[in-house]
Amino acid sequence: MSSPAPPPPEPPFISMHTAVVLLTAIVIGLVVGGLTFLTEFSAAGAVLAGLTAGGLSVPVLRSLIR
Repeated sequence: MSSPAPPPPEPPFISMHTAVVLLTAIVIGLVVGGLTFLTEFSAAGAVLAGLTAGGLSVPVLRSLIR
């Protein structure tokens, strides 16, 4: 009698492309936010600049990274 076949492996939670795009967007947002904070010493302005830069970089990175 043969043993039952193992179940197929689960697909990844997110693709490699998505992970690279999001990680790069996070790094861009952190850099822009840090530089903004060092320039203005305003935490709220730095967070807003970082979130804006990270959010706007996602569509651009999505088309550039293939």
